[in-house]
Amino acid sequence: MEFHEAADFLFDLRRFAPRPGLDPTRELLDHVGDPHERLACVQVAGSNGKGSTARMVERALREAGLSVGLYTSPHLDDVRERVRVDGRPMTESAVTDFVGSFREYATERATDGDSPTFFETLTAMALWEFDRQDVDVAVLEVGIGGTLDATSVVDPIASAVTAVTLEHTDLLGDTVGEIARDKSGVAPDDAPLVTATTGDALAAIREEVDDVLTVADADWSEPEDPDVTVAYGGREGLEGAVSVEGTGSLDGGDEEGGDGGWAVDTRLPLLGAHQARNAGVAAALVGQVAGRLGVDAATAAVERGFRNAHWPGRFEVMDREPLVVLDGAHNPGGCETTAEVLSTFDYGEAHLVVGAMTDKDHRGVAAAFADADLGRVVACRPDHDRAESAEVVARAFATETDADVSTHEPVAGALARALDAAGPDDAVVVSGSLYAVAEARTRWSRPTVPLDVDSVTDAEAALDRAHVGEANAAAAAGDAVHRVLRMRLRPRRARRLQSELRALGGEVALSALADQDEERVDAVAMATRAQFDRLADALADREDDLAPLADEIRAGLGASPTPNAATPTPDAERSATDRDYPWADGTAVMGILNITPDSFHDGGEYNTVADARERAERMVDAGVEILDIGGESTRPGGEVVPAEEERARVVPVIEEISDLDAMISIDTRKAEVARAALDAGADLLNDVSGLEDPEMRLVAAEYDVPVVVMHSIEAPVDPTTSVEYDDVVDDVIDYLAERVLLAEKAGLDRSQILVDPGLGFGKSAAESFELLGRLDELAALGCPVLVGHSRKSMFELTEGGREGALDETVAGTALAAERGADVIRVHDADENVAAVRVARAAADPDRFDEE
Repeated sequence: MEFHEAADFLFDLRRFAPRPGLDPTRELLDHVGDPHERLACVQVAGSNGKGSTARMVERALREAGLSVGLYTSPHLDDVRERVRVDGRPMTESAVTDFVGSFREYATERATDGDSPTFFETLTAMALWEFDRQDVDVAVLEVGIGGTLDATSVVDPIASAVTAVTLEHTDLLGDTVGEIARDKSGVAPDDAPLVTATTGDALAAIREEVDDVLTVADADWSEPEDPDVTVAYGGREGLEGAVSVEGTGSLDGGDEEGGDGGWAVDTRLPLLGAHQARNAGVAAALVGQVAGRLGVDAATAAVERGFRNAHWPGRFEVMDREPLVVLDGAHNPGGCETTAEVLSTFDYGEAHLVVGAMTDKDHRGVAAAFADADLGRVVACRPDHDRAESAEVVARAFATETDADVSTHEPVAGALARALDAAGPDDAVVVSGSLYAVAEARTRWSRPTVPLDVDSVTDAEAALDRAHVGEANAAAAAGDAVHRVLRMRLRPRRARRLQSELRALGGEVALSALADQDEERVDAVAMATRAQFDRLADALADREDDLAPLADEIRAGLGASPTPNAATPTPDAERSATDRDYPWADGTAVMGILNITPDSFHDGGEYNTVADARERAERMVDAGVEILDIGGESTRPGGEVVPAEEERARVVPVIEEISDLDAMISIDTRKAEVARAALDAGADLLNDVSGLEDPEMRLVAAEYDVPVVVMHSIEAPVDPTTSVEYDDVVDDVIDYLAERVLLAEKAGLDRSQILVDPGLGFGKSAAESFELLGRLDELAALGCPVLVGHSRKSMFELTEGGREGALDETVAGTALAAERGADVIRVHDADENVAAVRVARAAADPDRFDEE
């Protein structure tokens, strides 16, 4: 079975309406081996905030050293996002295996008129995957209600109800109290039910559950004497300051806090006082899980986990001038909160792009935004079968607000209109539905990937990776030996793009998943440069949702594989040049200078300042333009070095070599080490963890220095860790796209954000070579590309590779430079500088001769 066949089977289950009751899910789980019986599970229910809370719990438990599964809904882009293990989405191959194991069962049940529903099946798939991956704990976001939700097949070790408002009254009840009673069904048998509810909801929960742990703001009068108190210190930049205090300890024993209680002081990437209450709920759940599993969830782990709990589409600030916010609030209570958080920003006029589902309270949502200084509302219709028409949404806003209300059905076009109308001091907000937010977010998150296709064989491989059906791939492969761009689009949009490019003589091959109109799918566009140019010009003049694709196509063409062309937009290229970065005018060589006793190649050789200085001088004389100073080895199995010791190793060396004619890079995963290095004279941050320290991106923005963001499953890598990829290049691009967004939102531009595919970090030798061979595809990210391959074990894969792999490294350097690498990170200066110069001369002999 192919992935597109498995996905089609899953999506086809959406025609069966949701139903209360656990027996169908239990029977399905019995068919796949009862995986839930082997899992320690946490359930998070609630009308609002359950997804954010689940994310905080998952992130904190991972920081505490646990392997954690996370099941949430809905998804923004890909159904696999709903099922994650240690932050990684479920692989396509795993989805295919699961569907293969239950398809016959589901078909038989369907013949009896009792087919599993989409949500029941995804719940079973999540539990199956978590069991297969042997996670320590699984965190489950409840779907609807609690008592009869499919997730309630588990026997949880900890559970929560975040907040309760009127929702799904046809299924859960007509009052807040009735809905709260239903949600209280997630209560564990042997632990308190954690809740941040108040009023009738809390009273109803107390009637149903004997043991309740309450969470409330420190200055609230209800409930009296809460078990956990929270204080929201307001917004600090794009983070919210939060303090949480509770009784007992976070590790379930007396070692941390004991009778005196515990306290967490941190900042959240999720803004608003409501997120402080969610943090209180999450902290209490972490403490319960830690006690049950005998894990020490240290305060520092919880604080760092919460600060890394990024949750796309939940008051996510995408831009500053104008302020652009994406928030998936979909009911009046959630939209009131969105408006409240928006009020903490200074802006002139608010421009709201709003789309909603048919079963929502449109007038209530509109009223929630009435006091948000609305100047303009553009009502749209998300590309979803249950989406409400733009006219209906517009009428609600015209009735409840004084804004200038208009309609524009496609979300992308509505967003473009709002952005065009907004001034630099205004705010543009997309809200009303997570589906609307998902479509809007692609403006920032979707990379258009240029593919290097030189033969029919290359074309067939590229089309196969995009899940183009066999017959269509065979017909299109010949057309693909041109310029090729791969995009991810909603099917209806992709089919219209296909018609436009075919009219110009080109072709767009669509994924076999395009029959499902609600999921983004791969569209492989194939044409000559002239045809793409004409297409971009034609789209730029349109007023619908194809218009934004004009810039993406032009950027994709600019990112086509040429040496050192990783930054596709002219503005970004000028920015890099104006800042005088070494990579702005050709591939730069970064020389490695490890001040460590245990690095895999040169550990202990340059531990004295004098030796380091001598080594640095030799590299600069050889032509190295960047010196990368490292005080901690990240080789597989490497020991973690305390920050104080790492600082003591690197700072004296940086001070000593700061007069040399080279940019100085600090290779560190710790923001406090990075800050000390920058104060000592460093110019660049090289973070192999991919910004896992939540302060790192803010330090880079504060000092206005470039930062290297690497793809790494973990650093140092655990040699026993096994990582599954569907396509290692695509998976790395998807990961890096989100990390680049984090750095951008901190205030850096893409010319300052270098991306590193992380050869050897959680990849096999074959996967590392795949990344090296398709390095040009990383140009889709619009960032300079750094490659670190020096003397790595991946070269053992090559026949006749000699000990130390110097020759292989030099060959890899030439290949990487030819594939478009902007920075090459190596141990051996002379040989690799020569390889880069040869590659540059071959690419542009006239320019090289002038130099």
